[in-house]
This record gives sequence, C-alpha cells and structure tokens, in this order.
Amino acid sequence: MSDATDLPLPDQLEGAPHPRQTPVLFGQQGAESAFLQACNSGRLHHGWLICGPRGVGKATLAWKIARFLLASSLDGDSMSAAHTLDMPEDHPTVRRVRAGADGGLLVIRRGRDDKGNLRRDITVDVMRKLHGFFGLSATDGGRRVVIVDAADDMNANAANALLKALEEPPANATLLLVAHQPSRLLPTIRSRCRELRLHPLQGQDLHSALEQAGISDAPPALAELSGGSVGAAMSLAQGGGAEIYQRLVTLFAGLPRLDRQAAIALAEMTAGKGNDARFDLLLTLYELFLTRLARAGILGPGPEAVPGEAALLARLAPHDGAARAYAGLAQRLGARARHGRAVNLDPAALVLDMVLQTEAEARKFL
Repeated sequence: MSDATDLPLPDQLEGAPHPRQTPVLFGQQGAESAFLQACNSGRLHHGWLICGPRGVGKATLAWKIARFLLASSLDGDSMSAAHTLDMPEDHPTVRRVRAGADGGLLVIRRGRDDKGNLRRDITVDVMRKLHGFFGLSATDGGRRVVIVDAADDMNANAANALLKALEEPPANATLLLVAHQPSRLLPTIRSRCRELRLHPLQGQDLHSALEQAGISDAPPALAELSGGSVGAAMSLAQGGGAEIYQRLVTLFAGLPRLDRQAAIALAEMTAGKGNDARFDLLLTLYELFLTRLARAGILGPGPEAVPGEAALLARLAPHDGAARAYAGLAQRLGARARHGRAVNLDPAALVLDMVLQTEAEARKFL
C-alpha cells in the first residue's frame, strides 16, 4: 500500500538501492541515539524533522525508524528498553516494509501529472491521503507511520494540510519529515517537530556507504569533492567527475599561460545532443573549483581533491582579497550559466567564456 511499484520514486538516487532497501546507515549514530533516547524516555514525539545535506542518509534513517516503530508495535514492545534501531532481516515487518506491503506505513512524495511526468511539488491531493490513512488507526488500534520525502517539495496547500495533521495527531501516529532545506518549511511545522540533524559523512563511513550503494574502489577525489554526501559522490562517480575536475586543475595549473586547445576540448565535451548531464556536472564542478579557490584565500588550501590542486590553490589565491574576487566571480558565472541554460545558449561557448573570465581574474594574483 505504502510504496507500490507504480508510484514515482523521486526519493531514490539513480543507480542506488531505494532507502527502504538500504540495510545499514553509516555515520549517523548521533541521530539514531537521539531518537532511541526519546523512545526510552517514554516521550516519543509525534513529529520528527530529519534534516541535513542531500545524500547523507536522511531517507535511510526515516525508513529505519519506520521499520523499528512498526515492528515494536507488532511485537507489543514498549520501546522503553531499546538499544538499537536495527531489526532482524527476517522480521515480518521488515520483510513487509521492504516489499512495500505494510499497511501501517504511508509514504508521501511527489506524484505524476496526467502525462505521467513527475510533478514539481507535493500537492494537497497527495497530502489528503493522510486523512483516510489515519482513520485506519481508529479501527485496528495499531501504530501508523508517515514518511514525507521530501518535505521541501510541498506546495503551500499541502503544507497547510500537513500542519493540521501535526496539530491534531491521532494516537500512535508518527510523522517523519525528510528535509534538505528545513528553512523552506513553515515555522509552525518546524515548531511542532523534534529535529534530527544528520551530518556529512567522513572517511570510512563515506567509503562504506558508497560500497553499499554499489560503488567500490571509489577514487579519493570523491570524498573531498562530494562534501561527505553519498548522493553527490555517486553523481560524480557515474559522470566521471573526478576526471573532469582533474582536467580543470591541470588546465589552470598552466597559468599564466593558458592551454587554449585544452580549454576548447574541455568546453566541447559539453556540446551536442545528449550531453546535458555532463554540462550540468561540469558547471557544478566549476563552481566547486571557484569555491575552493575562495576558501583557500582565507584558510589556505585544505586536503587536495586531485594531485596538484593544493599547490594551484595556494598560487592562485594567496590572500583574502583573492578570496573575495573568486567568490564574486563564482556568483557572476553561476548567474550567467543559469541564464544561458534558460535561453538555450551554446554550452561549449558558455564553458569557454567561464574559463577565459577565470583566467583574467587569476592573472591579477600571479
């Protein structure tokens, strides 16, 4: 009922298992412990806001909590002595939830329009499912769990419908709101939820999470470039992000003499039909490169993402004046790229222009 195969899956990373199928949550012991403490205290809040950067395990935690709550209800446990959210793989509830067949769980997410396209928002029509779903608890007395993923996607009417459910929650109901940008939610929604904040993954936790998602032997660059996000690391890995970033670093390492042929080749890799994803990835990496330049001007180069990056950042961003210049450049180039996409400008021309503007800015500090 809650996760039938004909529903859209905007809450799944491309190429990775769905969060309901993800067996282990890495690196978020603090959030898990906070939820368990609430269970053990006997004061389980009805609304939980699970927030943090994209791709760090928020949806995985929501599904893990859902399995725990529904299994505890089935077993008649009080949850007052639980030491872990982990449940046996052969538990009936775990099997039902993974199969999308547990009647005690409702997933609220974006639906599809009449043409079968995924809607941009969670609409009030989707949110109205709450009324009928919560009505079931009055008849069978069981626990009900709702996952809203992502709560950021709600339009105004859907948000108001959710707020009503938070203001008048039925007994034994728990709402789990996954939010990438909780500041976009109504203050009244945030105030009625207890927050569980997840953090970027580090070191072995990120490596283990990537292996679980099907990416083994990930290059070291992914850990630094992804900012501790499994989702970002997967996008980089699937698009050859580490190699593209190395090309950026190598290109600008030649300054004050820019290899024009290398710059043209970098730009042309985004041209042509079917290269939209590569263009988007290059824009993301370019913005990241400028951001790391700006940060180096203030804090000095951090751990390098690819060979030669630390020396390049130190040379191109020797002081905080350079940091301000690169931060301003990143803002201008980002706005120009967005405008260019909107009016269908040639991607290769946009990229080449970005390179030439960066060259001109960097020459000021050499």
